[in-house]
Amino acid sequence: MKLLLINPNTTAAITDLVLAEAGKAAAPGTEVRAVTGRFGARYIASRASYVIAGHAALDAYAEHGTDADAVVLACFGDPGLHALREMAHQPVVGMAEAACRAAVAEPGRFAIVTGGERWGPMLREFVAGLGLAGRLAAVETVAPSGADIASDPGPALDVLAEACRTCVEKHGASRVILGGAGLAGITPRLAGRVPAPLIDGLAVAVRAAERLAAEPPARPQSGDPTPTPSIESTGLSAALTSRLAGERGAALGPDDRC
Repeated sequence: MKLLLINPNTTAAITDLVLAEAGKAAAPGTEVRAVTGRFGARYIASRASYVIAGHAALDAYAEHGTDADAVVLACFGDPGLHALREMAHQPVVGMAEAACRAAVAEPGRFAIVTGGERWGPMLREFVAGLGLAGRLAAVETVAPSGADIASDPGPALDVLAEACRTCVEKHGASRVILGGAGLAGITPRLAGRVPAPLIDGLAVAVRAAERLAAEPPARPQSGDPTPTPSIESTGLSAALTSRLAGERGAALGPDDRC
C-alpha cells in the first residue's frame, strides 16, 4: 500500500517530521512518502495563508498523486480538502477531520490545542462545518506556532500541557486533540501530564487512510449527474492545468472519507 502525505506549507522540516511520524503509525508494509508545498506560507497561520495552502495542496497532488493508494492532507485545518476529494481518484483523508471524527467516537466533548492565535476562530468554524460544534468543549491556542514547536518542542511542553489541562479541568473535555502537523508525535511526551486521553491527528489520519485504501472501490451511484466538466485555466502549473482539464472524482460518500 502506498500513502502520499501532502504538507501544503513550504517548510520542508515539517514534511520530514510528518513523514517520520507517519512511518511509525503506519502498518508494516505500508510505503509512505511526503511532499512539500511548492509555494505559499512557511507555516499556515492565517486565513490568507490557508487559502493559498489549498491551492498548494492541489498543485502537489497533481504532480505527485497518481500512483498513491490514498492521500493524507497533513495540515490541521485541512486546506483544500474538498477540492482534493473532487479531483482525486483515491481516498483523501484530512488530518483535522480524522482527528475530530475519532474524538467523537466516544461519549463526551473534545477540545483542540494548537499553536497560533488566529487558528482559534478558524478551527471553531471548521468543527461547526463538520456538524460537531455541540461536541466541542474548547479550542485553546498557545503562543508558539506549530513550526516553532516542531523545530524545538522542549520549551513548549509546559505551555502545551497547561493548555490541555485547562481544556479538561475548566471546559470539561473528555479528550484533547493536539492540532497541527508541527505537533505530530508529541502526545507521548504530554500524556502523563494531562488527565485525559490525547489524540494525535496525524496518526489517526494515517490509519484512516490505510483502512479506506484497503476497502473495495465504491460503486458509482446510479443516476449520477453529468461528469465533472473539464476546467480551462491559465497561470497554473502544467500538472495542475492538465489535471483540471480531465479530473476524475472518487466515488466516496462523506462518511467514507475520514
